[in-house]
Amino acid sequence: QVQLVESGGELVQAGGSLRLSCAASGGTFSSYAMGWFRRTPGKEREFVAATGRISTLYADSVKGRFTISRDNAKNSAYLQMNRLKAEDTAVYYCAAASGNFAHSQAIRYGYWGQGTQVTVSS
Repeated sequence: QVQLVESGGELVQAGGSLRLSCAASGGTFSSYAMGWFRRTPGKEREFVAATGRISTLYADSVKGRFTISRDNAKNSAYLQMNRLKAEDTAVYYCAAASGNFAHSQAIRYGYWGQGTQVTVSS
């Protein structure tokens, strides 16, 4: 059973940067693909980025601004967010999926964190 805990969300001005962290425990971290998703009130959960041993994926809306990374030695994944926009405001969730491939579909992920709030003021 993998447990995920996100941190790093806060209020930031448009154009600024944030780095989200996701700490994993209870499993073999290197055997999981890791993803980041976000949700805003009234909208469905949206894919942001994912990384596996084989591939890395980004949503078009964040490509060139966000970077996903992981440190297997620290059992952690990260989301570096630059040039933030008001529309990036959301609760951000990290998720883990068994296997080597990054996925953009939420249904592929069996483990989820509780989320961290990112608010971008314009």
